Amino acid sequence: MSIRKATLQDLDSLTELFDLYRIFYRQDSNVGAARNFIEERLRKEDSVIFIAYEGDSAVGFVQLYPSFSSVSMKRLWILNDLYVTFSGRGKGFGDRLIKETIAYAEQTGAKGILLETEKENIPAQKLYEKIGFHKETNHFYFFSL
Repeated sequence: MSIRKATLQDLDSLTELFDLYRIFYRQDSNVGAARNFIEERLRKEDSVIFIAYEGDSAVGFVQLYPSFSSVSMKRLWILNDLYVTFSGRGKGFGDRLIKETIAYAEQTGAKGILLETEKENIPAQKLYEKIGFHKETNHFYFFSL
């Protein structure tokens, strides 16, 4: 098992993983658009992606977007995408990808990491809580438009 910060050399593997991730969230497959989207993120460096390999096979990724807390005057990371292939599940890849994210947040002096997941995605919620994330239910309301 190896995890590293993705580069353009990982584009083919990331494209496949990103397309599978979108299919998991009930979107139509669109490999071309997935490739363009990920390539643009990597070229513009407006997200950080870590990719997990089992031998030579890419089995998962996590994508982070930067944000900031004005009140604390520090960076925040939005853990926007996390995906592990069916063949990679149950082997600790999700756990390792999140721990890599936490280490990266610490290295960059971030205030913390925010994420959201579907209410029905119980396995992901259990993983996040096991690692130390907690649901925000008391202090804030989140709105979307």
